[in-house]
Amino acid sequence: MALGFGSGRKVDNDTQNIGVNDTRASDSSPEKNESYGDYDPESGAQGGRKMSRIGGVMADEESELSVGKQLELEQSNSIKYRTCTWQKTAALLFSEYICLAIMSFPYSYSILGLVPGIIVTVAVAMSVLYTSLIVWEFCLRHPELRDVCDVGQMLYFGWTWVWYFTAVMFLLNNTFIQGLHVLTGAKYLNTMSNGAVCTVGFSAIMTLVSFVCSLPRTFDTLSKLATLSAFFTFVSVLLAAIFAGIEGETSIEGYDTPGGGKTGLLTGHPIVLVVAAADTGFVSGMNAFLNISYTFIGQITIPSFIAEMKEPKDFPKALWAVTICEIIVFSLVGAIVYVYTGTQYNTSPAFGSIGNELYKKISFSFMIPTLIFLGVLYASVSARFIFFRIFEGTRHKGNHTVVGWASWAGILAVTWIFAFIISEVIPFFSDLLSLMSSLFDCFFGFIFWGTAYFRMRQADYGPGWITKRGIRGIAGFILNVIIVMIGLFMLTGGTYATCQSIVDNYKAGTVGGVFTCKSNAL
Repeated sequence: MALGFGSGRKVDNDTQNIGVNDTRASDSSPEKNESYGDYDPESGAQGGRKMSRIGGVMADEESELSVGKQLELEQSNSIKYRTCTWQKTAALLFSEYICLAIMSFPYSYSILGLVPGIIVTVAVAMSVLYTSLIVWEFCLRHPELRDVCDVGQMLYFGWTWVWYFTAVMFLLNNTFIQGLHVLTGAKYLNTMSNGAVCTVGFSAIMTLVSFVCSLPRTFDTLSKLATLSAFFTFVSVLLAAIFAGIEGETSIEGYDTPGGGKTGLLTGHPIVLVVAAADTGFVSGMNAFLNISYTFIGQITIPSFIAEMKEPKDFPKALWAVTICEIIVFSLVGAIVYVYTGTQYNTSPAFGSIGNELYKKISFSFMIPTLIFLGVLYASVSARFIFFRIFEGTRHKGNHTVVGWASWAGILAVTWIFAFIISEVIPFFSDLLSLMSSLFDCFFGFIFWGTAYFRMRQADYGPGWITKRGIRGIAGFILNVIIVMIGLFMLTGGTYATCQSIVDNYKAGTVGGVFTCKSNAL
């Protein structure tokens, strides 16, 4: 097997030159390459520059496999993996990004202020678009890469410990996201039933349902569910925005209830901050930024998605479509819900900001497909990562065998058990988002891809690459240094702020205990 689960790949530190029209990743022949076509990933122009594989090339036989060769080898398999079109990949991206975390935006805007919040939204979206294109270019140069762990090892000179480190972070990130959806699923069931069952029981039910839905083994199959998930999420957040507006226009008296407003915090009309309040602290401000960042940053799955595309060169079509929709939907929903619920009545997720119980339950109910599917998607990515490394080169990987399916189900079961535990140990939505963002998004959203830019440009232009292209090279270098620094700031300052917020919440008694039966309904 090319990359055993117990070790990273061997690497060859010689840089290899490839052209945009090469057929093989390590060949300089002038034949057309189905991975690159005539596209220059850096300039966006047709028929662009030569591009090089970076030093640290995987030295086993898989490094020689073009996309076409991989498709040819799969023809005799019962289960084929490189089957996704760019439209199906777009559906996967939509389901990953158009998710429940959108409903944390009103909370973030209430901390940062409406105008700074929207500016941060657009800035994070554009930085993620830029770094995602870097990921795509890197994967085009190295079509044998299957996931972010392979990318991490190649980026950092083939060091084996980097593969292990990335693998641990990769699996933790995905399992935390699964845990988030178990937690939110329990919130939904408690909200709908008015706490009819112990919260731990609802979490267990959500875990079991998600496990069953995780069993399909290809992204092609999951992409059909992804389309449905993204559609219902859009309907859910649209209804939440509409219902918030209806309450604000026709039920103003609801803000003046005895004891203070909808949640017992304050009375009076919603207070909307154009900019952050003067007394906004570092902890709350950082958590608001991390909530926004978490929703956008999903580059960790991009290598896995590209590895199952029939035409990887088409990936930017999916990426641009999703990014444009993200900016529009996130900004509008966050702003509308915040304006009509205000700073004093805001909750995270924002469904709890809706005072009318019927409105709340209707809008929240349309989120059910996403509550299940997004956790399923990340469980599938994790299971695929482990499964491929155990069964690479065997008939169990590409065919229907008892051993293959039993192992697949067993791996999924383990990930969902850990997700269930996480959902019970960190039982609060906003801080869990922030913790995932600070610990994992710093690497998979920023640090890795700034490094990838440096490695690719050095491979393309050699020593002095920063100045060889004049202002363009210098600007690119400065931009990617900033990207790496943002990642380091998220890791240090972000983790501190999140941990402090968790401690403060437990001290204040604003969250339930660990493995509690107490209802966590909105």
